[in-house]
Amino acid sequence: MDPTLAADLARLPELLEATRRAAADALATLDERAVVPPAAPAPDPEPLPERGDGTEQALAAFRARWEPRLSASAGPRYLGFVTGGATPAALAGDWLTAAHDQNSNSALDGGGQALERETVTWLRELFGPSEAHTGTFVSGATMSNTTGLAIAREWLGERLGVSPADDGAAALGPVRVLSGAPHSSIAKGLSVLGLGRNSLVPVPTLPGREAVDPAALDRALADTPGPAVVVANAGTVNTVDFDDLRAIAALRERHDFWLHTDAAFGAFAALSPDHAHLTDGLDASDSVCVDLHKWLNVPYDSAVQFTRRRDLQARVFQNAAAYLGPLGEHPDLVHLTPENSHRLRALAAWFTLRAYGRRGHREIVERDIACARALGERLSEDPAFRLLAPVRLNVVCFTLAETPTQARLTALREAVSSEVFLTPTVYAGTPALRAAFSNWRTTQADVRRAAEALRTAAKDLT
Repeated sequence: MDPTLAADLARLPELLEATRRAAADALATLDERAVVPPAAPAPDPEPLPERGDGTEQALAAFRARWEPRLSASAGPRYLGFVTGGATPAALAGDWLTAAHDQNSNSALDGGGQALERETVTWLRELFGPSEAHTGTFVSGATMSNTTGLAIAREWLGERLGVSPADDGAAALGPVRVLSGAPHSSIAKGLSVLGLGRNSLVPVPTLPGREAVDPAALDRALADTPGPAVVVANAGTVNTVDFDDLRAIAALRERHDFWLHTDAAFGAFAALSPDHAHLTDGLDASDSVCVDLHKWLNVPYDSAVQFTRRRDLQARVFQNAAAYLGPLGEHPDLVHLTPENSHRLRALAAWFTLRAYGRRGHREIVERDIACARALGERLSEDPAFRLLAPVRLNVVCFTLAETPTQARLTALREAVSSEVFLTPTVYAGTPALRAAFSNWRTTQADVRRAAEALRTAAKDLT
């Protein structure tokens, strides 16, 4: 054994304790650190060491060279994208994931698979898909959406008497994928799957909304020759708008289509009695995407995909090798996603669900919703700002009341970046900013700090 590696093994408990202290220090200072550190040149690249000097020195080098450049994305005022943090239980689960280092794809070593199936069952009960839905962990919403679309592609082939998994996507001929306000990952997935970005057909949305117009979707389906795919949205990125999932599902009485629902973070509305109606009809979906490193507050990367057609899923992703188990009634996870290697992502989710239960995660969701509404109210009362949509759930979409150019919004965003991180967008042709609340640490005190930073920065723009 390499002498440095052997020395680290001998000191492993001490080194893990040093790492624990470093992690605790980073988390303890989240509230005081700049949410996004000031821009600074990257350090000059170091050459790959010929002979390393061990974990202790690597930890010291990381803390000196790279830690100061990392954002406080685990903290309460990182409101960009839709980013959660890691609850204490999820963090513990993630550490143990690395310690046990399971590749949980094969039933030959099946403890990880059983744990994942239990966790998926809990998540299904949390979000509302029926018992007919099975699920698998994947890396994020993009992979979850792509997996759902891959199953939809095979369903199209089943309808047409071909198998794209065997014969290629060209065997389908032209494909139409209909959606009102799809996330960018849908087009990306269609590109990966060989269906093409141009197969995505935009359908008109309701006036002043991002929700699809069911009547317009009905007409678009009527104009579609053969079976189609409909991508419904349960929580759009800009305004967290929800398609009427039951109205869409009812169109199957007249049209033949696969219903995929992108509920990356909108599915969490099901946890709140006051908002659960937004996800009515989710169980009617043929496939569902839910992102877990958003509102479940588990570490990156983690998501789940659900489907009613595990048989088609296995047809797409089956992997044949002498060391793998057969497909069978309950296929190994290696037969269900693009990944042959599959870390035990479920453990962090299992930990946080086991530790805090439905009630604990409901509290996180409802507190974040309350924070979003509070920020929306403060901005609507400030003459410097204008809300572009109602705060339906956990995202505030807003702009400057006067001259909302990209340049001025960029200046505003950069001016407040030490206090709050926001992401830019364009809504109905207007440059805008988004504040997305999904971190378990965020409180009304953070809302006040964010609103005050925005108010001050807007004054300085004039």
